[in-house]
Amino acid sequence: MSDDMHGGRAADEAALFWEDRYRRHGRLWKGTPNPLLAETAERLAPGRALDLGCGEGGDAAWLAARGWQVTAVDIAPAALELTAEHAARAGVADRVTTELHDLARGFPSGSFELVSAQYLQTPFDLPRERVLRRAAHALAPGGLLLVVEHGSRHPWSSVDPDTRFPTPEEIYAGIGLDPAGWTPERLDTPRREATGPGGRTAVVTDTVIAVRRAA
Repeated sequence: MSDDMHGGRAADEAALFWEDRYRRHGRLWKGTPNPLLAETAERLAPGRALDLGCGEGGDAAWLAARGWQVTAVDIAPAALELTAEHAARAGVADRVTTELHDLARGFPSGSFELVSAQYLQTPFDLPRERVLRRAAHALAPGGLLLVVEHGSRHPWSSVDPDTRFPTPEEIYAGIGLDPAGWTPERLDTPRREATGPGGRTAVVTDTVIAVRRAA
């Protein structure tokens, strides 16, 4: 089997997995924005935003309510339906555009003042460094790329306990950006209290990479 055939099969499996997850379970979250996105975006002037892996649409609707024009992207049509419904309920449907993309195969067009990748982590192969590099190149001059990832294992997670999470410095280095064109503004590992199934709580670590494109 060629690499292209294998990659296509893996991508199709990923699309089916996430479609089934959103179609079967619907909304699992409160619909509020990810805290680190809200903390960051509150300091920015609204413009064009790209939400990679929009899921149920909490981030996209929150940004739109604050004046952003949002392109919300996901691999699963069911996720885009949830996002559109959330935007409509919030009265911001005119400021949220949904687009179906498998980021392993392609990337949305356009330039953006903010590109957000919140927990863009998957059990399937994803060329993460390439995706984040394209995200950085999609920034308008002066724009910000905000990447937030899990930096530790949740106690209720199925992730292997021996999993090593890369540092923000390692992730940023792997993106491979020209320092003349992009500057890291935040490479950090803040901790927070997370709530899991049954109301169980635990202190977990996030990994934050915020990169500014030169004006």
